[in-house]
Amino acid sequence: MPKKKKITPNPSGSQLHAQRISELMLEKKALDIKIIDVRNITTLTDFFVICTSESEPQSRAITDHVNLTMKTEGHASWHTEGYQYLDWVLVDFVNIVVHIFSKTAREYYEFERLWADGTITEVQDEV
Repeated sequence: MPKKKKITPNPSGSQLHAQRISELMLEKKALDIKIIDVRNITTLTDFFVICTSESEPQSRAITDHVNLTMKTEGHASWHTEGYQYLDWVLVDFVNIVVHIFSKTAREYYEFERLWADGTITEVQDEV
């Protein structure tokens, strides 16, 4: 009888890209970064990556850094919304949707509560 191989979970491409986006957010000092896996509860997207920004210039820097780096790495975003206001910026990569909130908007919309049925992973800076 052949031995059974132990199968270890292999992260999907979307999951790896969500992790990469969270790293890019950390590089621009974003706060309270979370990855929400919503694959089992919606067909809209696979993951949300959310963070809080302390200022409009920081929101712009995070958005630009994520967009430019992901595009350079071969994963251009499909659409960006809210860039002109910078209170809540949404960057749509289709399988991943990025949300960059001001502190006020993050508290007001309670985004994690809306998607609480998803699997929420807090991203920590390893420094």
